[in-house]
Amino acid sequence: MSRIKPSGSAIERSLGSAMFSLGLRYRKQYGIVGRPDFAFPGVKVAVFADSDFWHGKDWDRAKREIKSNRVFWITKIERNMRRDGEVVQTLTEGGWLVLRFWEDEIKKDPLGCALKVKTAVESRRLITD
Repeated sequence: MSRIKPSGSAIERSLGSAMFSLGLRYRKQYGIVGRPDFAFPGVKVAVFADSDFWHGKDWDRAKREIKSNRVFWITKIERNMRRDGEVVQTLTEGGWLVLRFWEDEIKKDPLGCALKVKTAVESRRLITD
């Protein structure tokens, strides 16, 4: 786990590149609750690129597949999932729109994910202008 860095994962680079190609300019690891992977502070849009394993995608199925050190990993990932929910709630209460994309979603269609972000950012700009 010490080798896992807080930013610059393959899925973050892929999504970031797709957003940049659409003309979106963002802040990385923005200093608000949850440290979103990408943020658009002017319109209060926070974007998270979530790893399927670390954030518990299809958790009921995935936790059955954990073979070693089960108690540790199940506790860890369920804590991550709770924290993700708390972050979304806190940001939403603060007026932020939170977008979360799963790793497999980004890998399959980074441009599609980026288009969803662009739509959200543009609609928030219309509201704030």
